[in-house]
Amino acid sequence: MDDLQNNVQVPTFFVCPISLEIMKDPVTLSTGITYDRDSIEKWLFSQQNDQVCPVTKQVVFDIELTPNLTLRRLIQSWCALNRSSGVETLPKPRLPIIKTEIIKLLKDSKSPHRRIESLKRLKTIVLESERNKRLLESVGAVDHLMFILNKVNINVMTSSFTGEVTGADEALSILYHLKLSPTGIKSLFEKTGDFVETLTRVMQRAAGSESRTYAVMLLRSMFEVAEPMQVTSLNPNFFIELIHILNDQISQKATKATLELLINVCSYGRNRIKVAEVGAVAVLIDTLLNHQEKRVSEMIIMVLDQICQCAEGWAELLKHGGGLAVVSKKIFRVSSVASESAVRILHSVTKYSGDRSVVQEMLQVGVVGKLCLVMEVDCGKKMKEKAREILKMHSRVWRDSPCIPKNLISSYPS
Repeated sequence: MDDLQNNVQVPTFFVCPISLEIMKDPVTLSTGITYDRDSIEKWLFSQQNDQVCPVTKQVVFDIELTPNLTLRRLIQSWCALNRSSGVETLPKPRLPIIKTEIIKLLKDSKSPHRRIESLKRLKTIVLESERNKRLLESVGAVDHLMFILNKVNINVMTSSFTGEVTGADEALSILYHLKLSPTGIKSLFEKTGDFVETLTRVMQRAAGSESRTYAVMLLRSMFEVAEPMQVTSLNPNFFIELIHILNDQISQKATKATLELLINVCSYGRNRIKVAEVGAVAVLIDTLLNHQEKRVSEMIIMVLDQICQCAEGWAELLKHGGGLAVVSKKIFRVSSVASESAVRILHSVTKYSGDRSVVQEMLQVGVVGKLCLVMEVDCGKKMKEKAREILKMHSRVWRDSPCIPKNLISSYPS
């Protein structure tokens, strides 16, 4: 702070034990230690497990902070005495949000006439601090927000002509910014079996792009902690809407969240078939062809790798005119993870589809040449093994082909 830089002697008890800066809004924890409000709130709500007092190391069960008015008056007086030395006066402390205010806003949000105003105020409160997020969660805000989402007509959430924001838009935004704890997210599954269906409806094209983005990001968080039964029982409409979001390219956030969600749920074989059957492979390949960002490309290849582990998946890849070519092209151009996934995709196609036309296509579009390059450069052992196995499968057709660059022929495994 400026007062410390100006070489002014600061009384020790004016300094916050955490930030080591002079306190602007001193508050006392239940353990009896005084801290600056912002510093102790950041400390408490960043704890992964039990919330503990930084000084005493005691577990804090009551996180209510009591303003230390006496200390604040002393600090204010000291600041005034040292104003000539460049010490600034303390800003007026912000009044913390209390539970009764939040409960009233939640109650008002159920009224159609007060809904928008109340939800906007709640959103402002949520964005202010981690303390406010946990406070909303503790008073049952999730239940109120779910009530609103289920009551509002999802299909007319945002008008593309007027840009009018409805209660459902705001409720979704608040739910996302709450950054629920794993326990809170799990309760979404337990309290309502159709919440995934509700968010699936939100993802429909009739909804606004912002709402669709928040919906898919919420679903991503939910399925990170979901039970296997909840992941494997997904409705095909769920996957259809995810593919629509990818196809519509509504936002970078939505695209990345959708791909992360697909990587998660496609770890289950049943879901790979569902994704393949709704036309995901073609959309993923088209997106890969048109997208330049490496992280997005990496995730697309990872999803394709999972889908191509089922017959429906690699069959769809072969139907696409650019499928084999773009997967091969991305080897060594995106990341080591993407390269390994791409080789696994080619291995799946080669192993389960020995059709002559496929073998010839792999030769003509440069797949064989790229696999020879894999054998020549320094890369992962498993990746080389997959490439060697692919090349050996059709060595009679490929080994002496003029399509393989001369400098790579020597890399062809015997």
